[in-house]
Amino acid sequence: MKKILLPLCALALLAGGSSHAQKKESEILNSIDAKADSYASIAQEIWSLAEMGYQEKQSSALLQKTLESEGFKIEKGVAGIPTAFIAEYGSGSPVIAILGEYDALPGLSQEAVPYKKSAGAAAGHACGHHLFGTASAAAAIATKNWLQANGKTGTIRFYGTPAEEGGSGKVYMVRSGLFDDVDAALHWHPGDNNDASIGAALANKSAKFRFHGVSAHAAGAPEKGRSALDGVEAMNMMVNMMREHVPESARIHYVITSGGKAPNVVPDFAEVYYYARHDSRDVVIEIFDRIVKAAEGAAMGTGTTMDYEMIGGTHELLANVTLQKKMYENLKKIGGVNYSAEEKVFADSIAKSLGYKKADLEVASGLQPFKEESRPSGSTDVGDVSFAVPTVGVNTATWVPGTPAHSWQAVAAGGTSIGYKGMMVAAKTLALTAIDIIKDEELLKKATAEFEKRRGPDFKYIPLLGEREPALDYRNNPGN
Repeated sequence: MKKILLPLCALALLAGGSSHAQKKESEILNSIDAKADSYASIAQEIWSLAEMGYQEKQSSALLQKTLESEGFKIEKGVAGIPTAFIAEYGSGSPVIAILGEYDALPGLSQEAVPYKKSAGAAAGHACGHHLFGTASAAAAIATKNWLQANGKTGTIRFYGTPAEEGGSGKVYMVRSGLFDDVDAALHWHPGDNNDASIGAALANKSAKFRFHGVSAHAAGAPEKGRSALDGVEAMNMMVNMMREHVPESARIHYVITSGGKAPNVVPDFAEVYYYARHDSRDVVIEIFDRIVKAAEGAAMGTGTTMDYEMIGGTHELLANVTLQKKMYENLKKIGGVNYSAEEKVFADSIAKSLGYKKADLEVASGLQPFKEESRPSGSTDVGDVSFAVPTVGVNTATWVPGTPAHSWQAVAAGGTSIGYKGMMVAAKTLALTAIDIIKDEELLKKATAEFEKRRGPDFKYIPLLGEREPALDYRNNPGN
C-alpha cells in the first residue's frame, strides 16, 4: 500500500472521438495520467506535513512551486494571509478559478495503515485536503495545457485557499475582491463515493468565548474566587437548554479549550469554542446572537467577565444546476475508482473497523445518481465563493466506502494509493469541466443567468465574520 505508482487509465469515450477537439482533450487527460506519480508524491508530502489552518507554510510553498514550474504567475500572501496565493496563466475571458485546499485537522495524526496508529504528529489530513489541493493544481495545469494546445484565449487561476477547517480563508479572499473578475469557480472534495449532484452546505458562525474570573485557593479561600470555568459551564448549560428551541436542522457544537490548570486553584481564565450552523445564514445569525446572550448571562450569574472573538463565518452553498449537470457528464466520462487486490485487503480491514463485514467496492467504482437536491450536513467557505461567482463541485472516492470524514480511517486511506486514485478522478473531471466552460459560451451564459436569478437582484455580500482580520493563530489553544 506504500507504492505510489498508479496505472494509466484508458479514456475510451474521449479518445474514440473523431473531432480534433476531442483528440486534444484526451491528450490533456493522458497528460494528467503521465504525471500521476508526481502528483501522488506531492499529495503524499502534504499528507506527511499535516499543517493546520494558516500554518500551511510548506504545503502552500510546494503547490506554488509546482504551478510556477508549469508557467503560472504566482501572487503570494493575498488577502493578508501568508499561506494564501493565486497562480494564474493566460489572459482575457473567460476567467476560470479552480479552488485548492491544504490544511489538516488537529488531533487526528494517523499512519497509512488499516488500524488506529498515531503518526506522532499534532494533526492529520482527515478531510483529505492534501488530495484536494493537489488534484486542483493538476486540473489547472491540464487546463493550461489545453489552452496552449488549442491557442485559446482565457485565464485559468488556481486559488490557494488555506484554513478551510474553521478559519474561513476563502471568506477573506472574497471580501478582498479576489473573485470579482472570475466567470466561474470549480472545486471538489474527497469522500467515500463519486457524486456530482447538486451540493449543499450549512451556513456557519464560530467564536471563542473567554471568561475571566479571580484566582483563589479552592479550599482555603473559595469565597475570594470567581471561577471562569463556572462561567463556561453556565453558558454551556443555557445553550444546551436552548437546543430545544431552535429549528430542527440547526447544529450547535462546542469544545472547552481551556478550563483551568489544577482543581485546587479557582480558574481565573476559561475558554469555550462554539459553532452555530443552519442552512440559512439568517437563522445562523439569530442563533449566534442567542448564544452570545447566554454567555453574557453566564458571566453575570457567576461574577465573571466575558469577551468573545469571531473566528469564522461562512455562507450556505448556492447551487448552479447548469454547471452541475456538466460536471456530472464529465464525471461519467472519467468513471470511478477500481481497487487492486492489495487495496481490497486494506479496504476490508478499514470497513471492519467501521462495523462493516467488508468494503462495498461498487460504491467506489460506480457513480451516485444525479440528484437536484442534497441535505446539507457540513459547512465550507466555498459557500461565500458561490455567492460571488457561479460555482460547481464534485466529490470522488478517496476513502474506503462508509468512511466518515474527520476520522482516522480517512487519514489512513488518504495516505495510500486509494486516496491518490480518487484524486486523479477529481483532477480529470475538473479539467474537463473547466475546458467545457472555456469553449462553450452558451454554457457560461446560462450558468451566469441562473446564478444571478438564484442570488437575487438585491443581494449584497456581508461576510458573517464581519470586518475582522484573518485569525491567523486560531488553532492556538487557548485563545489567540
